[in-house]
Amino acid sequence: MKNLLFFNKMITPNIITFIYWLMLVGAVFGGVGIMFSGYGGFSAGNFFGGLFTIIGGAVGARIWCELLIVLFKMNEALQEMRHK
Repeated sequence: MKNLLFFNKMITPNIITFIYWLMLVGAVFGGVGIMFSGYGGFSAGNFFGGLFTIIGGAVGARIWCELLIVLFKMNEALQEMRHK
């Protein structure tokens, strides 16, 4: 508990991991929604648009979350160097 109160241990990386999974689920549901949207129902344009949304959303979410996690990993490495 002392580590949390004095910011020796960060909880944000765990929150970022949770947000990543939410973004991934959102990208999949959004992509599937695009695939089956429109007046004509299922079409090739909607299918590829939805597929692009799923893949692009998953990759984009991963990159964004990894960049945030890198900041915290750098902080951990600096803390270890400071304590040596």
